[in-house]
Parts: sequence; C-alpha cells; structure tokens
Amino acid sequence: MVKVTIFFPTQPGARFDVDYYMTTHIPLVLGLLGSAVKAVSVEIGMLGGTPDQLPPFTAICGFTCESVQAFTDAFLLNADILQSDIPKYTDISPVMQVSEIRLQQ
Repeated sequence: MVKVTIFFPTQPGARFDVDYYMTTHIPLVLGLLGSAVKAVSVEIGMLGGTPDQLPPFTAICGFTCESVQAFTDAFLLNADILQSDIPKYTDISPVMQVSEIRLQQ
C-alpha cells in the first residue's frame, strides 16, 4: 500500500477555503479517482510546535492506494480537472509526496 500525501505549506496571507475543499474538492477527487483510493484523510493545521506558532501546513490530505500505479493511472486521466479546481479553494502551491506504508493500525 502507498499513501499519496498533498501538503499545503502555511504562507501568511494565503487563502485556503476549508469549506470548499471539504464539500466540493474532496468529493470531486474521490468521484474521479474511484476505486484507486482505498482511504482518505484530511487534516487542517491548527498550531505549530508551540501555541504561538502557525502550523507548518495549512492542510494535509492523504490518499491510501493499493499501488503507485493504481494512483497514477487514475490521476493522470483526471489531472486537468483536478488541477484546474485548485485555484477555487487556495492560492497555495501544493507539494506531493508518495510514501510506502510500513505500519497502519
């Protein structure tokens, strides 16, 4: 199993519409990627390492998939649609990481 994680680094003054992301973008992603996604998690940053620090990431989204190939096949078919939706909820450039899941409880 792999996890495809999308990080939205915190940038003071940046825009991130959590409501749009949760109610429109994530359902769009799940509808388009279909069975390639086995699980999804969305985290919205609250604090950094101390209560007075901003979180390092405004949002983090993780998609658990059977394989890199399963994700890539589904994503590439829909990349234009998904990427064109990004400006509707944020002006932050997302950073993607693909990881091998070694432990999941």
